[in-house]
Formats: sequence, structure tokens, C-alpha cells
Amino acid sequence: MEPTPPDAKPLVADDLQAPLVPGPLRVALLIAGFSCVGLAALGVVLPLLPTTPFLLVAAACFARSSPRFYRALLGNRVFGPLIRDWREHHAVPLHAKIMAITAITLVLGSSVVFVVRQPALRIGLGAFGVGLCIWLWRLPTRVPDAEESTQP
Repeated sequence: MEPTPPDAKPLVADDLQAPLVPGPLRVALLIAGFSCVGLAALGVVLPLLPTTPFLLVAAACFARSSPRFYRALLGNRVFGPLIRDWREHHAVPLHAKIMAITAITLVLGSSVVFVVRQPALRIGLGAFGVGLCIWLWRLPTRVPDAEESTQP
């Protein structure tokens, strides 16, 4: 059995009770999990592609198909904290919200100002951006515990 990465929380009881699915469904879940990890990686650099939802779906797929990949995803230094925060607190870290909203504002704002010429498309793109930012901001925010904020 592969050891749990040092910064990953151990699997919780719910994860251990989830039976591994057999055969073709397991393969499909593995493919879906890796596809979602790829989309999440793209979401890190593309502001309109969300990262966290794809990571959560990937974690769910791996929890049912491969404990090894599930632990690896939870232990990943980039993606692991987002998944663990959602799993443990059902919230998104404030810095992730701010980064996402800033990126959306910069990309959509520059598109509206410099690229899109039709007024209706400008209004639609602007409204989409505002709606997306409001939705992101309204997600529950993860506030670090006192002991977490004092660690170096």
C-alpha cells in the first residue's frame, strides 16, 4: 500500500466505505477523473475555466476507482488544499476567490474594451462576467483557523 503524502489528510470514513466499482465503470471513472484533472490544470491559467469544480469531480471519480490516485490528488501541493478545504469545510479559500475574480475581471474587461465591437456582445459579456464574479464571491469563504494562520 502506498503511503499517504505528508500534507494530505487521511481518507475519512466516508471515503473508505465507498466501494470500488468493478470493470468498465472503473475505467470510465479513471478516464473521467484524469480528464477533470486536465481541465482543472487548464483552469489554473484560463480565467473562464473553473478549477475547483473539476477537482471535486476528479476526487469523487478517484475515490470510487483508485485510492492511490485519490491520495495523490489530495497530496498535490497545488490542487490538494482546494479539495481538502471543500471536503472539510465546504468553502473556498479567500485568496482563490480573489485570484479568480481578478483574472475574470482583467480578461473579460480587456475583451469588452479592446476586442469585442458589437454593443450587444459587450453587454452580454460584461453581464456574464459580473454574474460569474457574484457567484464566486457568494460561495462560502474558508477562514483559516488561528493555528493555521500562525504557522510559517
